[in-house]
Amino acid sequence: MKKLIIPTLVLLVMGCDKEDTTPDTTSDAAVNALTEYVLVNKIFQDVGNSNGDAILDAENSAGSSAAKTTPNTTSQVEITVSPADFVNFPKTITVDFKDGTLGQDGVLRKGVVTIVSTNWYGAPGSKHTATFDSYYHNDYKVEGTHVVENLGANADGYLEYSVEIADGKITTKTGDVIQYEEDSKRTWISGSQTPLNIWDDEYLLDGLQTGISSSGLDYSLSTIEPLHFVLVPRGVKSGILSVELGDIKDIELNYTNSTITILGTTYPFTK
Repeated sequence: MKKLIIPTLVLLVMGCDKEDTTPDTTSDAAVNALTEYVLVNKIFQDVGNSNGDAILDAENSAGSSAAKTTPNTTSQVEITVSPADFVNFPKTITVDFKDGTLGQDGVLRKGVVTIVSTNWYGAPGSKHTATFDSYYHNDYKVEGTHVVENLGANADGYLEYSVEIADGKITTKTGDVIQYEEDSKRTWISGSQTPLNIWDDEYLLDGLQTGISSSGLDYSLSTIEPLHFVLVPRGVKSGILSVELGDIKDIELNYTNSTITILGTTYPFTK
């Protein structure tokens, strides 16, 4: 989604006639909000994936030691589980990236993420609440509360997870602040039988993401039809998004037929 929204929407928003938007929303502000949305969404998606990996690591190591280290490119991530057993909950999982750990994905992470889990990740009803202490994704400081809840299997037998991000905030190295909130649902339609191999995962994503850009422009993205997201190759196979940028409220991104509609005009895009 991130790779497709920016090159398409930026060009189209900048190409809109002045009468297509109200004076409150300029092309520059809209482009800036989109660019910042892509950044903050990428960071919080990474946080969710990283937290899930940490919970699975904690489950595998519980009962053997109170702490474990996970090898990375340049140093070690320390994952501490308390209580360090298989049966007692809630558990506090502390993920310490120290002064900087370069992952295999090229992201430099530092600081501490603390996750409180009411049960293991695959247990229906389990809730996993993450908070951040001087945590950085590359040069971006991450704040907020990230909550994932296992909703159990749906009628088709697929696991569903709710994702809530409250008071999300990204601060850039220049001091700009981007606010972000999320209320969404992930339906795990492929790969749940191999939880330690994330690369065969496929999800249906449904929900709402909102925020405020560093220049004060409100933005929101909501699903009209759930997005079918795959990791290899990373992208969205189908689904429809509704996008609002300040006073521009008529943007529809359709992955199913590869079109984008702005202010009533439809354009093709390439996935």
